[in-house]
Amino acid sequence: MRYEIIGEPLPVVICHVSAGEALITERGSMSWMSPNMKMETTTNGGIGKALGRMFSGDSIFQNKYTAMGGDGMIAFASSFPGSIRALEISPGNGMIVQKSAFLASEASVELSIFFQKRLGAGLFGGEGFIMQRLSGRGIAFIEIDGYAVEYNLAPGQKIVIDTGYLAAMTESCSMEIQTVPGVKNMLFGGEGIFNTVVTGPGKVILQTMPVSNVAATLRPFFPSAK
Repeated sequence: MRYEIIGEPLPVVICHVSAGEALITERGSMSWMSPNMKMETTTNGGIGKALGRMFSGDSIFQNKYTAMGGDGMIAFASSFPGSIRALEISPGNGMIVQKSAFLASEASVELSIFFQKRLGAGLFGGEGFIMQRLSGRGIAFIEIDGYAVEYNLAPGQKIVIDTGYLAAMTESCSMEIQTVPGVKNMLFGGEGIFNTVVTGPGKVILQTMPVSNVAATLRPFFPSAK
């Protein structure tokens, strides 16, 4: 497969696949494609994995697109202004991503549920108790809210992240929750009560414009429902 990502801050990934190659995506993510791309709606792994995807913020069903009778082309556009990042997934090199980050991937990549090991991390980490795991082998595309900033953490190296800004991290990283020190800082600092602390080794991808922050900023400008 060949691909190109164009059009930031309203990006799209255009994938060129050989005959017989297949891509999977969430419902509604396909933007345009060549006529020989055959679509099949599937649970992609059975009802157990389908329910796991639902709890992690995605739909039960996925669409599988296969190039039939020759090379094909298919494009997937982001649903929010920001970035699309291509991730190389391989055994032992999976990625943990925020809910609803998954856009599309090669059919050999598996999307599943990921539970935080620590309850505190799940409840207060900004992405809920459940995130998504990308495993298997192949290329996966994820959506980033705003611009993507990447850090490669050494073993034991930490980075403190405000709630919602963590977009993805490699499975080798660990995550925990840290309270903001000082009651005055918590109440009047405007930064919330909790921060997410990610410890290496591994790669961390941060996002500059979490959709939840955008929604909170715009909410006062919308008339309240009566």
